[in-house]
Amino acid sequence: MKLARFQRPGSRDSVYGICQGETVSVIVASPFEGLIVGSSETYPLDKVNLLAPCEPTKIVAVGLNYVDHARELGMPLPDEPLIFLKPPSAVIGTEDHIIIPEMSNQVEYEAELAVVIGRKASGISESEAYKYILGFTCINDVTARDLQKRDIQFTRSKSFDTFCPLGPYIETELDPSSLKICSYLNGQLRQDSSTDNLIHKVPELVSFISRIMTLEPGDIIATGTPFGVGRIVAGDEVVVEIEGIGRLVNPVR
Repeated sequence: MKLARFQRPGSRDSVYGICQGETVSVIVASPFEGLIVGSSETYPLDKVNLLAPCEPTKIVAVGLNYVDHARELGMPLPDEPLIFLKPPSAVIGTEDHIIIPEMSNQVEYEAELAVVIGRKASGISESEAYKYILGFTCINDVTARDLQKRDIQFTRSKSFDTFCPLGPYIETELDPSSLKICSYLNGQLRQDSSTDNLIHKVPELVSFISRIMTLEPGDIIATGTPFGVGRIVAGDEVVVEIEGIGRLVNPVR
């Protein structure tokens, strides 16, 4: 099931819906409240304004979780997940602009699979992890690489407004273990990998993070990016595409 968060035509209020083909049906309650039931209120997808598919209280991102990306950056592989936070203020949706900040001269894209938490999770085991996942979406972990290298820690380089594109949908019926993940810059393929190359898999990440901090419904875990990250500049268009989910498209200015 594909879930979207969107604004009805002529409205600024956000609602959740179920996507079926080229239409979306408003659902009766938030998808984080249990049973997901569609209503008779239906719109063409091309007539609604798609938003980021959830409103996280936090985005927990995992660094160096593909072997090839760690080698790309010349960094050793971590023995356990290396995590950092991105603020909710960085979140944008598909078709929204990524804005290059004045203080950086090297902003880069990072295509990643995002886990969407479905219910409160604290101290859970790996075997329980999927019970706490609503589904999966695409995320672009936009990074000011020059600031990341300068600061050593990641906060400033990962936290600018617009540095967390999410979407376009949450797919609730998906096995994340072997999904094709790609990024395109101005139509040219730049990243081409599979989630079977993750060092720390989804259940391990959810369990590990839940033993550090309570995960709330709608929170995001960004699982890491493969080889092929690169610079974006004003006028570019970057696309993150993940098998079974769709395409997250963002112009740059």
